Amino acid sequence: MTLFNYSPITERPPIAWPDGKRVAFYVGLNLEHFLPGEPSTSIWPLDVTPDPLNHGWRDYGARVGIWRTIDILDRYGIRASALVNSMVVEHNPQIIRAGVERDWAWLAHGQTNSILHTGYLPDDERPILTEITTAIESATGRRPRGWMGPALTETVNTPALLREHGYQYVLDWTNDDQPYHLNVPGMISVPYTVELNDLGLFLRGLSGPDFLQMVKDQFDVLRDESAASGRVMALALHPFVIGQAFRAKYLDLALEYIAARPDVWLTTSDEIATHYLTS
Repeated sequence: MTLFNYSPITERPPIAWPDGKRVAFYVGLNLEHFLPGEPSTSIWPLDVTPDPLNHGWRDYGARVGIWRTIDILDRYGIRASALVNSMVVEHNPQIIRAGVERDWAWLAHGQTNSILHTGYLPDDERPILTEITTAIESATGRRPRGWMGPALTETVNTPALLREHGYQYVLDWTNDDQPYHLNVPGMISVPYTVELNDLGLFLRGLSGPDFLQMVKDQFDVLRDESAASGRVMALALHPFVIGQAFRAKYLDLALEYIAARPDVWLTTSDEIATHYLTS
């Protein structure tokens, strides 16, 4: 059985978002823990231990960048969809508390972004998912309903095992501008993005003004296309990237533009999933 069927966006029943809004916009805020000495996202790949250059670059997000990012989200009343490694619960509890105070949506993002979620047999994967889910629920008071694997990884069994744990959606399959049903009863895919993603954009050398223009263009086109059926716009952020001072000002300008549009639904991935599943 394939995980999902082919469905052209031109051949689906129309989606209507609440209050006649045309574009459902959410921020996927990656809250990640990295293991010192283990390979992971790097600004300058080196095979050394310890690795102050790369680990320090990543760690800036938890120490500084996240707080700058939170201030900007607060300014526009945007609740994050927090994609959280379960190890963040132990290592960065202040970030979890800040998100709970702001009623963020909480999605499981594996244990750590130093370990990809792949290669597990079901009997090995099931307890790992239980551990991840329990840690996030205990810290936030809310059982996660959505999943995005570290570096968008999952096994062929992950969606079905997630459903056993009460999950309703995954973000790993970035192949659509609308939610769609998976061939796992009760599970859907909600759009995420590897294109409008600060990590990929800025590490390829794009500037802050480039980022701002891309956000505007993405919204404008999706808004135009949504005349007959609603669209989803995801913005993927990593605090160690967008939280750098010289980039954060352009996030501020981008969210100012989005929040001022009268036909945008500022929402979370949880709310998008709920609306799609119950409409």
